[in-house]
Amino acid sequence: MTQRGRVTRTTGRSRGGPAPRGQVSGGQAPRGELNARRERLRAVITPVVDGAGYDLEDFSVSRAGRRHVVRVIVDADGGINLDAVAEVSRAVSAALDAAEASGGDIVAGEYQLEVSSPGVDRPLTLPRHWRRNVGRLVRVTVRGAGAPAGGQDARPAGDRQVTGRVVAADDERVVLETDAERTELSYADLGPGRVQVEFSRLDELPDSEDVDDDDDVEDEER
Repeated sequence: MTQRGRVTRTTGRSRGGPAPRGQVSGGQAPRGELNARRERLRAVITPVVDGAGYDLEDFSVSRAGRRHVVRVIVDADGGINLDAVAEVSRAVSAALDAAEASGGDIVAGEYQLEVSSPGVDRPLTLPRHWRRNVGRLVRVTVRGAGAPAGGQDARPAGDRQVTGRVVAADDERVVLETDAERTELSYADLGPGRVQVEFSRLDELPDSEDVDDDDDVEDEER
């Protein structure tokens, strides 16, 4: 069974210099400016992650005091370990440096880059999420599940919560095994799934679960 975990490598880069125009140093960037910066960052980061053979699961950029915080979550079939996270972090950092060196206003001022793998709390929303959690116990909302007896005018009973083990998953459906039955469900009928922590299987969780790799913090003055 694929082990899921969270491993984080944090890299700091100090760009120095004055705050960007239209922004008070230490203040909050205007929403439009932050959105534009997010898109420029995504354009640099996505091909780097894809080229390394991983999936960009989530990406965000926020302002924390005087610096931006760029968070990148990556994953792959078979999971991703600390070495792979460090590899992606170095590649993304180098790509950002190259983009700024070529004249692009990518990350003005100081920024902190955080690259991590998804934790078990990540909602399962895409087929690959389900596929990578085959064997795990999940809880999910099945939309419009079941219908009461009553003939042609009977209406769907509404959503219901189902807890079952992921037996199989492909691009169209997932097979869940519950205490009562084994059922095949289309993704269109499912809400986000949530992996359930099984205390009897805690030894299967990776040692790096929810642990930050503080030894990988780098601060470089430019």
